[in-house]
Amino acid sequence: MHEVQASFTIHMIIPLSTLLLPSSEAIKTVPPLVTSSLRSSTMNFVFLHVFFLILLEFSNGFSDFDALMKLKASMVAPNRSGLDDWKVENSSLNTHCSFSGVSCDENFRVTSLMISHVPLFGTIPPEIGILNKLVNLTLVSDKLTGELPMEISNLTSIRFINISANSLTGEFPGGIVAGMALLEAFDVYNNNFSGRLPLEFVKLKNLKILYLGGNFFSGHIPEAYSEFQSLQKLGLQANELSGRIPASLSRLSTLHELLIGYFNSYEGGIPPEFGSFKSLKLLDLGGCNLTGEIPASLANLKMLHSLFLQLNNLTGEIPSELSGLVSLMSLDLSNNNLTGGIPLTFSELKNLTLLNLFRNRLAGPLPPFIGDLPNLEVLEIWENNFTFQLPENLGRNGRLLMLDVTGNHLTGPVPKDLCKGGKLRILILMENYFFGPLPEELGGCKSLTKIRITKNFINGTIPAGIFNLPELTMLELDDNYLTGELPERMYSQSLQSVSMANNWITGKIPPAFGDLVNLTTLSLQSNKFVGGIPEKMLNLKKLYKINVSDNNLSGEIPASIATCVQLTSLDFSRNNLIGEFPRGILNLFNLNILNVSGNQFKGEIPSKLGHMKSLTVLDLSYNQFSGNVPMDGQLKDFSDTIFAGNLNLCLPEKAHCPIISRSKNKNHSITTSKMMIMIIALITTVSLFILTFIKIKKKHLERSKVWKLTTFQRSDLKVEDVLDCLRDENIIGKGGAGIVYRGSMANGVDVAIKRLMGRNHGFDAEIQTLGRIRHRNIVRLLGYVSNRESNLLIYEYMSHGSLGEILHGPKGAHLQWETRYKIAVEAAKGLCYLHHDCSPMILHRDVKSNNILLDSDYEAHVADFGLAKFLRDSGASECMSSIAGSYGYIAPAAVVAVLDPRLKGYPLASVINLFKIAMSCVEDESTARPTMREVVHRLTNPPPSQPQPQPCLLTP
Repeated sequence: MHEVQASFTIHMIIPLSTLLLPSSEAIKTVPPLVTSSLRSSTMNFVFLHVFFLILLEFSNGFSDFDALMKLKASMVAPNRSGLDDWKVENSSLNTHCSFSGVSCDENFRVTSLMISHVPLFGTIPPEIGILNKLVNLTLVSDKLTGELPMEISNLTSIRFINISANSLTGEFPGGIVAGMALLEAFDVYNNNFSGRLPLEFVKLKNLKILYLGGNFFSGHIPEAYSEFQSLQKLGLQANELSGRIPASLSRLSTLHELLIGYFNSYEGGIPPEFGSFKSLKLLDLGGCNLTGEIPASLANLKMLHSLFLQLNNLTGEIPSELSGLVSLMSLDLSNNNLTGGIPLTFSELKNLTLLNLFRNRLAGPLPPFIGDLPNLEVLEIWENNFTFQLPENLGRNGRLLMLDVTGNHLTGPVPKDLCKGGKLRILILMENYFFGPLPEELGGCKSLTKIRITKNFINGTIPAGIFNLPELTMLELDDNYLTGELPERMYSQSLQSVSMANNWITGKIPPAFGDLVNLTTLSLQSNKFVGGIPEKMLNLKKLYKINVSDNNLSGEIPASIATCVQLTSLDFSRNNLIGEFPRGILNLFNLNILNVSGNQFKGEIPSKLGHMKSLTVLDLSYNQFSGNVPMDGQLKDFSDTIFAGNLNLCLPEKAHCPIISRSKNKNHSITTSKMMIMIIALITTVSLFILTFIKIKKKHLERSKVWKLTTFQRSDLKVEDVLDCLRDENIIGKGGAGIVYRGSMANGVDVAIKRLMGRNHGFDAEIQTLGRIRHRNIVRLLGYVSNRESNLLIYEYMSHGSLGEILHGPKGAHLQWETRYKIAVEAAKGLCYLHHDCSPMILHRDVKSNNILLDSDYEAHVADFGLAKFLRDSGASECMSSIAGSYGYIAPAAVVAVLDPRLKGYPLASVINLFKIAMSCVEDESTARPTMREVVHRLTNPPPSQPQPQPCLLTP
């Protein structure tokens, strides 16, 4: 009865002009009584119309309203909110036309369904086929799963389908589009479809846009794909395609955009026939294993505005013929093996805005015309072998946004007009041979966000205005020959990192550093600063690293150091600081690194120092500390070398400690000292004989033994206990390098024992790396047992296993947002220590969730350094070039599209912040990625809470 009333209400208001006489087949289905009524001349025409439509509604079975209700029930996962306004609020059955994302025609048939960025987590039901008047179906970034129902093939009126950025699976059913004669655009980018590329699309004469990228399609690109009649945009990137790129694709005379790179791995090179495309404007073949040379025939693409060939294995020189690309705006040839120089003919590329040539083997001088290109905005040529000077006129076009020439052999002065247009944002000139002073004009470039000019021969004073630039976040001027004093006035709310180590800067450290309210890192080491440490500078609440070592600073450390509660690293070493141990440091509960060595501190070492649980690196050597060394807390785990050079300090292992005598009877003291010396000498002589004898016997015994134990910390480990744990029932993990066992030692301590297969497999790297590291967020290596055939690494045991095991297992549901965020912060802190605070610096090179271990409190510990690599020169490009990471083609999905559906009650603002940080860490260009220090800071200092945006339903 409800359906009858619904249909009656809808069709009462349909214009009479839309009445269609029933077909003979329809009349056959009408009961005789009704038939006679229809033929009656006295029957009111309106009621005939309404009644007939009621009967049609019965014959259809479901209305569009019913279909939408089925869609809601299927697409919205249980216990999830979504499509909340899809409900009946009154008796008018045109209500469904006011649902979010729904549009109807004059007959109240649904013609458009557009729902985007709503976390639905359900499936598309077969009832989608009932909406056979649909013209536009857009379900983007909705977390939809499952396979596409074949009933979609009923949408014969459809013109636009976009179901991108979901998690749809299965072998793509190409047959669903066979009857969609009107289809113009089809987009399933960034799903999980598999199988061969469907051939059914080729027969659609009106198809203009086909995006199948970001899936798992495999096999060759079909030759039939050259037969599209109207296709303008073809996207097959980020699949698992192989074989040769069909040269026949060049027959697509209407094609404007061709994107077929990233994760696909083709054989051979770029087909020279691609130069015969008639209408091509964008060609993206990045990251797909192309070899050979760049065809000169591409110069014939007169309409091409973007050419992306980066991240391949292309060789040879850049064809000078490419100057014929008169419409070209973006050219990216980075990360190849190209040789030669920049062709002089490129002066004809007047429309060029982006030129990326970094990470090749290009050489020679930069042509002067580079500075004359009227539209150039981005120039990235880092890690090549370019020589001579930067063009003097570079930047005079007034459009330059970014310049990165790191790791070349460029020399001469820094051009003064780089920021002439006031648009320059990123200036990176590291590791070259630039000399002369920095241009004063840089101090007035208010658009700058990053300045990195380390490892050059820059001299003179730093332009004062640089410290007042409104958007500058990073200033790195390390390893130059800068002189003079720093300005007395500094003010910036954006500047976060200031580093000018290893220069010749003189004068006092300006108190004005305290006005840089968002400063997190201050590195002034190895300069010629004098005077004291400004108290105002230590009022910075966000400061987490200070390094003023190797200067000529004097005086005491201000008590205000206690207010720098975010500090994780503090280095005051190699100065002339005086006074007792700064008690304010004991309040810094996040401090990981403390180095005050090489000063003139005196008095006793406070026992509370050992109770700073976060402290992992400590150096108090070569001061004037006295008294007994406290062995409380963590101090007992540190090596005695951290106390070296303090002549009046008493270590527990010493048989005799220095005592300052107050007795007036000096002769008595001298006599006592002589007697003590004689006794010690006698004991030493006897001991030497005994030790020699024992050593000889021990040497014979060791030769007969197979295993040798080496420990890095005080422990009661025994070889027998370790070997006894190597049983199958104790296995807790297996990896490419070996097997991991859980073991219980005689003293009751549980350990993890990693048995490496063979003598290598990263053993040396792990031992060198882990043996010297102490950080609460890095797994501790307690020792190792070895023989000629294999090695056993002994770690502290992590009772909750790896983060990967938990996230991808049933326990992941119990790991809610707060715990996950905490783990992310702790893992970042561990990596930050490796990247910035180890000497030499260390890159893990195998960071993944399975190498983040969790202890009983779910605290994160970075583990497995089998692939770790030391950076003995922290800025050496040869270390960085091979480990920047593989290129990832990142989909433009919304944040909610990547959320674990098991998370409940998460703070969306915090999720968005973490997502942004993660995205910045996988920027294509390494210079655009944040350092781990920046990552830690951004994680621990999130932006102020914003009202949580509600999920939106996008409508036309």
